[in-house]
Amino acid sequence: MPDSTTHTTELASHYISQVNSDLDRNLKEQERITAELAALQEQLNILQQDHTVLVTMQQALGVPATPVQPASTESAAVPPPRKKPASASGTRRPAKKAAAPQPQDEEASQSTLVDLIHQHVSNQNEPRSAAEIAEALRQAHPQRTIDTKVVRTTLENLVAKSRVRRNKQNSSVFYAPTSTPEQEAAPTDETQPEPAE
Repeated sequence: MPDSTTHTTELASHYISQVNSDLDRNLKEQERITAELAALQEQLNILQQDHTVLVTMQQALGVPATPVQPASTESAAVPPPRKKPASASGTRRPAKKAAAPQPQDEEASQSTLVDLIHQHVSNQNEPRSAAEIAEALRQAHPQRTIDTKVVRTTLENLVAKSRVRRNKQNSSVFYAPTSTPEQEAAPTDETQPEPAE
């Protein structure tokens, strides 16, 4: 009997040692993976910021937007541990996260920033600053990221293409629509020829 008791004690001691060792290894692996996840999350955040800047620049240059959208912040977060599906038959329906956009939203999302800015300026009766135009576009299109610097650059490109005109008042710059073909065709008082004597 004493031999079996000693053997049982040694076996229990061995298992306890093995479990403690496995727990240590498990905790270290959790710490390592947690650190990797944090690093990957930081890299993802940087990539998303870069993507936003690049898309804004692309819009400022008037390049049509590509259909690829950045990962949403919801999907960027670390997902919780997986649970067993409610139905093992695989007949679960995917969640309807991306509902079909309304026609107005679709048109706004398909328009380039250049088009939105040009359209906004063309609808104005008096000159506006780049900051005023950017703010009006942000309010009209809250789903888009609109940066004032990009709006200013786009306005300058439109000026270079004679699609918008620039007015400078003291140190401020304002943008207005170019005159319409009807306005150009109608002579003003200053440009009317003098009657022949």
